[in-house]
Amino acid sequence: MKTLSVLASTAILLATDSQSFTPSTTSRTGTAPKRFSSIADTERSAASQDEDLELTRQIIMAHVKKMGIDEEGVEVDEDLLPSHNKNPDDYPHNDLMIRAALGRDDVERTPVWLFRQAGRHLPEYHAYKEKVGRSFLDMLSYPEDVAECTMQPVRRYDMDAAILFSDILVIAEALNIEVTMPGGVGILVPCPLVGPADMKERLPSKDSLNKDFVHDKLGHVMKSVKLIRSQMKEEDISIPLIGFSAAPWTLLYYMVGGSSKKKQHIGMEWLHSHTDASKELLDMLTTIVIEYMAEQVESGAHMLQLFEAMGMMIEEKEFGEFAMPCLEKIATELKSRYPDVPLMVFSRGASFANEDLSKLGYDVVTIDGSVDRSEARDVVGDRTGLQGNYDPRELIAENGKTSETVRQTAKELLEDLGPQRLIANLGEGLGGKESTELVNEFVEAVHEESEKMIKEAEKS
Repeated sequence: MKTLSVLASTAILLATDSQSFTPSTTSRTGTAPKRFSSIADTERSAASQDEDLELTRQIIMAHVKKMGIDEEGVEVDEDLLPSHNKNPDDYPHNDLMIRAALGRDDVERTPVWLFRQAGRHLPEYHAYKEKVGRSFLDMLSYPEDVAECTMQPVRRYDMDAAILFSDILVIAEALNIEVTMPGGVGILVPCPLVGPADMKERLPSKDSLNKDFVHDKLGHVMKSVKLIRSQMKEEDISIPLIGFSAAPWTLLYYMVGGSSKKKQHIGMEWLHSHTDASKELLDMLTTIVIEYMAEQVESGAHMLQLFEAMGMMIEEKEFGEFAMPCLEKIATELKSRYPDVPLMVFSRGASFANEDLSKLGYDVVTIDGSVDRSEARDVVGDRTGLQGNYDPRELIAENGKTSETVRQTAKELLEDLGPQRLIANLGEGLGGKESTELVNEFVEAVHEESEKMIKEAEKS
């Protein structure tokens, strides 16, 4: 993209359209102007000048928007603007992530962001959490907390995207399912669903799961997205904002089992013991996931990430029968509404599904640490881009890792997967023990090494 002076560019545009703002030396009647004017005339003149300036500003901004120039003077190729929003002010100046995800043209360097880049590994997160005196889950109800936590990693690191600071179970909470995080035991659902009758009694009807429901129960998330976008603009951090949701199977798993660490068998038992109810619940969850993610886009998210976080808790046969139809419906519906909004999917612990996922309409398939990089491209073909799968243990200094080892392993990631149609990320989220210095080294290494590789490829 090319940077222009708004004033110069709009002056050319105005001249092209024969708009002249040169002050006239004579009045409309052709008589000479008065040499002296009264105070009233002066006030009227000042008011008229203010009106003329405002009219001029409106005409200039109309031309600016028409030609795809944002308020900071950056000319934006209109072909890059998403079909649902043609306002160039809403398109990030750094669009590496969007271009890499959609795969419509090559990038000059590989973009990078990290799962759980906000939160537990950052000292500023812990300081802020202590300052406000709220737990992680409590902070999610305060848009100012969400915005601050979202912004922290993109202030510290040269990330190519920010991701909404949230949790995978906010949808479960919206459906009247209590969620807690007592500490040390992960996420808990104290009162999971115990059967089909309990499900019908406690959950709202599918018909009510629409845009209005999302705004009623999850309106604070939309306020957070808008506040983040406003904060990014204020701090001049012009990168994409990623919205996200848990996928239906992951939500069902927690809603009926209650924990990621105990009673892990209950999710699969539900599929077999309550097959019809399971499909009904998954259908409900699919509906609200679609509306929830759509409203994140409408509120300002540039990209979407779907997390099938508990893919390791379902067998391949059941994944195909129960989870895959939900993932297909989500992709079909969201891409029909927002064809230019990159849609990424991560089926953690269920890499057997990656080939099928690549055929559903997703723009990017995320690979976890179990995936053999030498086969990853062949699995998805040219249907999607790839995201992942750097090992976060490489970022822990206590493991004997250094800046040199991080740069070397980052380079290996790029060599194995190729720098194009790739979003460098992790195979698993940051756990909290990672060194901020090593995380920064990874981000810088991805940028610098990929840029070298791409330039070398262009020479050959």
